[in-house]
Amino acid sequence: MNLDVVILAAGQGTRMRSQKAKVLHELASRPLIHHVLAASEALAPRSTTVVVGHQADAVRESVGTLGNCVLQAEQLGTGHAVQTAIADLPDDGIVLVLYGDVPLIKPQTLESCVAGAMQGGVGLVTAHFEDPAALGRILRDADDAIVGIVEFKDANDAERAINEINSGILAAPAGQLRGWLHRVNNDNAQGEYYLTDIISLAVGDGVPVYGVVSDKEEVSGVNDRKQLAELERTYQKLEAERLMLEGVTLADPDRLDVRGRVVAGEDCFVDINVVLSGDVVLGNGVRIGAGAVITDSSLGDGVEVHPHTVVEGAELAAGCTVGPFARIRPGSRLGEGVKVGNFVETKKATLGAGTKASHLAYLGDATIGAETNIGAGTVTCNYDGVDKHETHIGDDVFVGTNSTLVAPIEIADGAFVAAGSTVTTRVEDGDLAVGRAKQRNISGWTRPDKRKDK
Repeated sequence: MNLDVVILAAGQGTRMRSQKAKVLHELASRPLIHHVLAASEALAPRSTTVVVGHQADAVRESVGTLGNCVLQAEQLGTGHAVQTAIADLPDDGIVLVLYGDVPLIKPQTLESCVAGAMQGGVGLVTAHFEDPAALGRILRDADDAIVGIVEFKDANDAERAINEINSGILAAPAGQLRGWLHRVNNDNAQGEYYLTDIISLAVGDGVPVYGVVSDKEEVSGVNDRKQLAELERTYQKLEAERLMLEGVTLADPDRLDVRGRVVAGEDCFVDINVVLSGDVVLGNGVRIGAGAVITDSSLGDGVEVHPHTVVEGAELAAGCTVGPFARIRPGSRLGEGVKVGNFVETKKATLGAGTKASHLAYLGDATIGAETNIGAGTVTCNYDGVDKHETHIGDDVFVGTNSTLVAPIEIADGAFVAAGSTVTTRVEDGDLAVGRAKQRNISGWTRPDKRKDK
């Protein structure tokens, strides 16, 4: 099957009250049009054409290599937009028309729609709305066959009472679609060339229209920020249901945000107000505390993330414990059983198995061996204002509280750094490093008088 996808994304979206093109507003941290592109890509199309208009350059930049963008210089209606898109497409394929502001459409629904066109007809996606508002209505005959679509502004009272709506999503053989579009006129209340008019033309030519009835949420579009928020909640509900069916326990499904792709093992637990962003992999038995944010990271079996911890671009091996209030920054690699406690920050740091940094430390551009202890207040001074320098700490090292490790530096296996030390040179195996100023006690010292208010 030669499938050519057309995505309409030229509209301004004035009701969004925004300087940004409507299709670039985000759902689950991705532009609306990217959700549509992902759904269509699941069908492995021969080509994808995006019709752009308002803020065309910004939409082109967002689409990138995911589709070929063509400009609809004048917005003369959906029929005109599709004409613009298929001008250079061959007649041997099926054209699937989608909308850049309808982000929750499912690949399975699109496959059913395309199947109608492959049978020599037109596939048309519809849905039933309790309140269809100003959406176009589906017209059926006495045999329940689809015979046309009427736009709300052109509908009479009886037609407006119909609750089956046109989603706008359809599939048709390219050659026939091109012919029907040439016959469409703009004799309507809007003065536009409606794509929907091809349905009655197809029926008039004896071509069957195969209706694919979908869920309301799946074909809901975004016209304002209220609708965008509603679809965000719908999306999050679907993601929460998916995760629960895969064996994840959610403390409250309504208080989880998934903003990417999450793969989870069995018996995971996710507390309230957690955000999972980008590509996230959770092993078996992972526990994530309230308010944690996990982005583009992999968490091994049995990892526990305590509340209000941020993990980004990191790999945590089995049995790690991080937080609360820890920040694991990009490039961090934590070995099995590592403990990173409250108010500890890591960046481009590798911590060996069993190593602990229990509280109040910064470990950047560092390689730390196994079974090492990093005391509270320890800082790797990795930046000199020009370059980043590395700190290398061996196995079974003890770094005392409030130590300053000035990179580049190496602390060998089994070494001990005394609390309060500033260490600037290599510490050999098993050595004790003491880098303090000598203490002086001054007897007879007189405290300054407390300041008196004038």
